[in-house]
Amino acid sequence: MSEASARSLGKGSAPPGPVPEGQIRVYSMRFCPYAERTRLVLKAKGIRHEIVNINLKNKPEWFFKKNPSGLVPVLEDSRGRLIRESLITCEYLDEAYPEKKLFPDDPYERACQRMTIELFSKVPSLVSSFIRTKKKEDHPGIKEELRKEMSKLEEAMTNRKVAFFGGDSLSMVDYLLWPWFERLEVLELDECIAHTPNLKLWMAAMQKDPTVSSDLLDAKSFRGFLSLYLQDSHEACDYGL
Repeated sequence: MSEASARSLGKGSAPPGPVPEGQIRVYSMRFCPYAERTRLVLKAKGIRHEIVNINLKNKPEWFFKKNPSGLVPVLEDSRGRLIRESLITCEYLDEAYPEKKLFPDDPYERACQRMTIELFSKVPSLVSSFIRTKKKEDHPGIKEELRKEMSKLEEAMTNRKVAFFGGDSLSMVDYLLWPWFERLEVLELDECIAHTPNLKLWMAAMQKDPTVSSDLLDAKSFRGFLSLYLQDSHEACDYGL
């Protein structure tokens, strides 16, 4: 259960044992962008961890004790303490493991990163709406809204004259935004950034980061997952394994 590619645990499965001393566990799902945020931060900070994938279409009963909402990611430490929600888990990891900080120490710069995250806040729901809507005639409207949100991010980066959202080097905010940008091409939404040269340069730079490149989305697997997921198939989360 320590590998990101491990099959997911579903209804009727036995719960995993205690988290080993000196490690942390993340309850994840291979294709979930929110869980990917947490996995990226764990890798970028070099934190020893294990991954337990959850079948989100056939959730094990015991997982609702970890998170009553049944969502991932969830962190669990060797003392059985639980931390939920992607932004909260990432902030927790940065504070609990301070050897390699991803958020800047300067309060103003930290606030700027949080404001960028807020500026980005509509993007995940728009991408989700695009995926879930069954009316193809609604897609142009969603794409136009997404294009507007991308324009705001382009402007923010252009005004700061930086290579990454946090400055001249990659930091927390970049990892928190990346999973949705990574999905644009496979979802055929890359036209929504056609007018954003700085965002496209940022995306190219992100793909060169060792943490990002080690966990890049496989387009074929993601398409197969989506097809099954939208049919509520119990096999979706393990597609390609």
